[in-house]
Amino acid sequence: MSVDGLPMVVPAPGLPARVRIHEVGARDGLQNEKTAVPTAVKAEFIRRLAGAGLTTIEATSFVHPKWVPQLADAEELFPRVSDLPGVALPVLVPNRRGLDRALALGAGRVAVFASATESFAKANLNRTLDESLAVFEPVVRQAKDQGVHVRGYVSMCFGDPWEGAVPAPQVARVCTALRDMGCDELSLGDTIGVATAGQVRELLALLNDRGVPTEVIGVHFHDTYGQALANTLAALQHGVTTVDASAGGLGGCPYAKSATGNLATEDLVWMLHGLGIATGVDLGRLTATSVWMAEQLGRPSPSRTVRALSHKDQ
Repeated sequence: MSVDGLPMVVPAPGLPARVRIHEVGARDGLQNEKTAVPTAVKAEFIRRLAGAGLTTIEATSFVHPKWVPQLADAEELFPRVSDLPGVALPVLVPNRRGLDRALALGAGRVAVFASATESFAKANLNRTLDESLAVFEPVVRQAKDQGVHVRGYVSMCFGDPWEGAVPAPQVARVCTALRDMGCDELSLGDTIGVATAGQVRELLALLNDRGVPTEVIGVHFHDTYGQALANTLAALQHGVTTVDASAGGLGGCPYAKSATGNLATEDLVWMLHGLGIATGVDLGRLTATSVWMAEQLGRPSPSRTVRALSHKDQ
C-alpha cells in the first residue's frame, strides 16, 4: 500500500532527525472496545506492528479486570509477544499489585497514569490528585529498584471536561512530582483533544524552566478538533522526539462528545516522512496492519492515511 514518490520529502529546519513512535493501539486503542477482542488477535496485531518497524508497542494494562474488562487477558497476552526481538513492550500498572503481576512476567518497562486535574483524578482513579501521586510513589520506587524503566502518563494536560482550561503550572506540578519519584519519561496527554499549538509551546517551555528536560518528554494528542498533527509539529519544533500514536487511529475518550480518538500512527508517519524525519516504520506494512485490524473489529479505520492508501490499492 503506497503511492510512488509520496509523500514528497521536503525537510524543514529546526526539527529532529528521528522520532520514536510510542505505539498505543494495542492498549489504549483497544481498551474501550465494547466487544472482547480475542487474545490471539491482539497478539497478532502486536506482531504485525513490530513487523512494520515499530519498536515501542504498549502491550496491555495490569489493571483489575473489573475496571477494564477488555484487558483482562494481560497474563495470557504478554507471554505471547514478549519474545519479539528489539521491541520494547511497556505495560500500564495502576498500583503495586499491578506492578507485581507485570514483574512476574518479566516486564521491563511499565507506566503509571496520573492526572493533572482533581476532577479527572476522582473520576478515573477515585482519589484526589495528591492521593493518587502517593499511591504511585512506592510503585515507581519498587520498579526502579528492579531496574525497570518507568513512564509517567499525565492526563488532562490542556483541558478537562469538568474544569475547562488547565493552567500550565498545575500540569508542571504533577510532572515534577513524577520526575522526583523517579519516572524516566513523561507523556503529556491531551485527553479530550482541545490543545492548540500555543498551549503546547507554553507548557513545554514551562517544564524546561521547572527542570524537566525536553529529552524525557513525550506527547500524546487526541484529534477531537483536528489539531493533533499541528500540536505534534509544535512539540517537534521544541525538540520533542517521542510521540504517542495509535495504529489506524484506534481508541477515543469517553469524556468528550465527538472525540475522534488518538492520533493515527499512519497520519503521523506520513507527516514525519514528508519532513524527512526518520521513524524506522514501513508505512505500507503499517497501513496493511491497520486495515487487517479494522476487519477484525468490523468497521473502517478512522485514519485518513489508511483510507487514502487502501483506496489506492482497490
